[in-house]
Amino acid sequence: METPGKYGLAPRLSHHLEVKRYTMRIIVPCSIVGIALLAAATMNAAPADGGARMLLYVDNSLGDDITVIDLDTLKTVDTIKVGNQPHALCAPADGRRLFTTIESENKLKTIDTLTGKIVDTIPVTGKPNECAATPDGRYVGVPIRDGDSVDIVDTVLKKVVKVLPIKTPHNCFNTGNNGDMYVSSMGSNEIDVIDLKKMDYSARIPTGGIPRPYVVSSDEKTLYAAVTNLHGFVIADIPSRKVVERVELPPAPPLDCPLEVNTPTHGLALTPNGRQLWVTSLADGGVYVYDLATKKTSPIIHVGKCPNWIACSPDGKYCAVSNSDTNDCSIIDAHTQREVARLKVGKGPKRVLVLKVPMTASR
Repeated sequence: METPGKYGLAPRLSHHLEVKRYTMRIIVPCSIVGIALLAAATMNAAPADGGARMLLYVDNSLGDDITVIDLDTLKTVDTIKVGNQPHALCAPADGRRLFTTIESENKLKTIDTLTGKIVDTIPVTGKPNECAATPDGRYVGVPIRDGDSVDIVDTVLKKVVKVLPIKTPHNCFNTGNNGDMYVSSMGSNEIDVIDLKKMDYSARIPTGGIPRPYVVSSDEKTLYAAVTNLHGFVIADIPSRKVVERVELPPAPPLDCPLEVNTPTHGLALTPNGRQLWVTSLADGGVYVYDLATKKTSPIIHVGKCPNWIACSPDGKYCAVSNSDTNDCSIIDAHTQREVARLKVGKGPKRVLVLKVPMTASR
């Protein structure tokens, strides 16, 4: 059979030339072969973590996008257009999907984290705030700020399946439990627990003030909440449903952050090992680390202006802070407690979330 050439069929070679071609010996130095084999092995080898990237997502609340930062390289790798006024970020445990709420559209959107594309859009009943997802990704809790309610969205049915009344809701939270969800009530000075089997409230935990962002321990025994006009946070015992401690951070200058009034402390994050509570101080322009065993507070870690939200990476290596007044994001080495990078993001960054994102599609 004749061999195709660049512009058609190549003429048949003579027998002499064919024999000469196939008996030619090519000698390549071993060093070059070794380099080539090593390069091929390096390109084809799977990362030690099974082929996943640690990605930081930053929602830019005064813009229309989400910034994506690779924590392995400390560089921005993507900007995902989602719609004006993205308010929230939440995700299931497998890291394959990211949920965001869009205030201007009254919608919950699903992003495929492998492609960075929006794959689902689900209407909610009003202006959505900070969401939370169950680890299996079945349910997403969405506070509806202008409806005095919280929507429970079934992501399989792709619709709101329950609306519960709550006064001035703001943030939902999930501890890694498929059975329940937390939602804060700024109007009732409490944080309520939703039983997802009964689709009803199972507990109400007072916070001793207007609750802002909060976190719950993995055993669901302790709640830590920022409250209005407190430069610090409160600690509540969930089983007894009462505030047991009020922790004040060092004195700070007057607050001057347009996006968060009367809230000198805003973002809270527990480290993956549950030993430290990281707290942003909008007034100080920094972050404090509170040791839960010794009850001691670290010196301030300086970041950008008006540090809004904070999240720790699942491996405990980094904590990331959105600086809402300087439109950037600080990345802090959690071990040394020093800022190692500060990257420009979009307008008015708020919520941040770190996911371990698989590099291959699900089967």
